[in-house]
Amino acid sequence: MNEGQVAEWLAKDGDEIKEGQPLYSLEADKSTNEVEAPASGKLRIVVQVGETYEVGTVLGYIE
Repeated sequence: MNEGQVAEWLAKDGDEIKEGQPLYSLEADKSTNEVEAPASGKLRIVVQVGETYEVGTVLGYIE
């Protein structure tokens, strides 16, 4: 896998989230995976739904 797309954000920019909470759905190579928050805090979204990104790109961060 070299690139992917955010299929759906399951939280909004600025939302308070908890570690383990589902954050977004990732589409890559004909599969969709749900990604959980690695920590608790305020979500800041960088990559919007439908944007293609390369592996290693910051999609969002938690403050």
